[in-house]
Amino acid sequence: MTNFKTLLLGGLIAVGFAAHGTNADAAATETLTVAGGCFWCVEADFEAVKGVGEVVSGYTGGTSKNPTYKDVTRGGTGHYEAVQIMYDPAQVTRPQLLHMFLRSVDVTDAGGQFCDRGDSYRTAIFASGAAAQEAKQSIAQAQKELGQKIVTPVLPAQTFYKAEDYHQNYYKGDDLQVTRFGIKNQAEAYKRYRSACSRDKRVRQLWGDAAPFAKGH
Repeated sequence: MTNFKTLLLGGLIAVGFAAHGTNADAAATETLTVAGGCFWCVEADFEAVKGVGEVVSGYTGGTSKNPTYKDVTRGGTGHYEAVQIMYDPAQVTRPQLLHMFLRSVDVTDAGGQFCDRGDSYRTAIFASGAAAQEAKQSIAQAQKELGQKIVTPVLPAQTFYKAEDYHQNYYKGDDLQVTRFGIKNQAEAYKRYRSACSRDKRVRQLWGDAAPFAKGH
């Protein structure tokens, strides 16, 4: 009986440590919300960053509740196409992610991004409190380096609505779809769209070697 109690106690302690570790991991995860034009592209960029666990495409910044993709792109909702970047601050910091974000978009364009025009495709950083101050500092530094006015605003964090399932991880999806490039799976359609939209070409024009994601495309 004594041996049984010892084993039982040991098992409970092990479970306790495991639960504590899980809670600690969950508590360590932080979120950065940004809008950088087509959310497929921003998701693809940041899911490749070490320390980023997940990137979710969605909509934020507007007034409509539970907006759909058609609602947002049609206009009138006030929402941006945006992403939430979930990351481990022990591996990558918010200032580092902000640095990468600002150098992965056209921060001089107030009317959309690349071939995507309209309010829903504008750039923005959504943050409040200390995080908003960090974002403003990152913008000031980027503007100094670029030597041009940056129009990307820091806006108050608002409700984030997850986009439809087919938008999540679109850049590596296998589903066949009818696109402007013909019938393609999502991954191939994404590659062709990104190239045709000249996203990486424009980012390289602005940032040169400082562009963190454009080099590989």
